[in-house]
Amino acid sequence: MLKEVLEFLNVKKGGVFVDATLGGGGHTEAILKASPDVKVIGIDRDEEAIERAIERLEPFGGRVSIYHAAFSQIDEVLEAEGVEEIDGVLFDLGVSHFHLRGDRGFTVWEEQPLDMRMDRRQKLTARDVVNELSEKKLAEIIFKYGEERFARKIAREIVRRRKEEPIETTLELAKIVEEVVPKKLWAGRKKHPAIKTFQAIRIYVNKEFEEIEEGIPKAANFLKPGGRLVVITFHSLEDGLVKRIMKNLEGFKVLTKKPVEPTEKEVKENPAARSARLRAAERVST
Repeated sequence: MLKEVLEFLNVKKGGVFVDATLGGGGHTEAILKASPDVKVIGIDRDEEAIERAIERLEPFGGRVSIYHAAFSQIDEVLEAEGVEEIDGVLFDLGVSHFHLRGDRGFTVWEEQPLDMRMDRRQKLTARDVVNELSEKKLAEIIFKYGEERFARKIAREIVRRRKEEPIETTLELAKIVEEVVPKKLWAGRKKHPAIKTFQAIRIYVNKEFEEIEEGIPKAANFLKPGGRLVVITFHSLEDGLVKRIMKNLEGFKVLTKKPVEPTEKEVKENPAARSARLRAAERVST
C-alpha cells in the first residue's frame, strides 16, 4: 500500500517523518524519494532488519537516521535526535516477509526452533511460552490473541505432550494443533489450522498489543498541527485496537471512516497484502 501511505502521510518539503517499523526500509526509501528535503527517522527492534535497511538506504546519507529500538521508545529516539515535533509517522504492523522467510519460528510450514522473538535481546521465547506456562494461561493467550475456538483443547494437548518431552520446533507445535482442530475444518485448504495459535503466541512473546497501546499515543504527541498518523494492520484484532486508539486521541481528526484496503491489482501482484488495512488520523489542534 505504498501509494496510499505516501498520500495519507502528505509528505511535505523539508518535513521530518518517522518510520516506526523500518523493516527492510521500503517505506522509508519511498518517503525519501518523494521529496529531496525530507528527513526520515527509522525505528526497528530487529537488528537483522536494520542491517538490511542500512545497506538499502545508504545512498540517502544524512537524510535518514536509524535506531535499534521498540517503537514504544519513540520518545527516547526523538530526544536523541534532538527532534521536538514531526510531520508524520508510519506504523506498518504485523510480521514481515523477512521474518516469515527467516529461521526464528514464525512459520508453521518449516522446521524451525520455537523462537518468535522480533528482538533477540529479549529473553522470553515461544519455547518458554509453550513449555512453561500453565494450561489455563496458554488457553487464555491462544483464545485472546488468536481468536481460536479450540484454545482450551489445544492448550490441554500442549501440556500433555510436553510432559513426555519438551516441544522444541515449529512443526512439533503445528502437528499438535493439527491433531486437535477437526480435520473437516481445514483439510484441503491453504490456511494451516495452527496459524491462529502461532499468531497468538507471537503476539504474546513480543508484547505486540502493549507496544501498540503505548507507542501510537506517544508518537501522536510529537505530531505538529497538520501532522499525520498512518497505521497498517493485518488482522482484525490489530485493526480494532488501532481504531479505538485513534478515536480516543485528543486533538485529532480521523481521516479514514473505514479502513483503506489494497487494490485488486496490488493483491494480485502481492497476495500477502490481501489482509492489509490502513487507517489514518491528522492532528488538528495542540
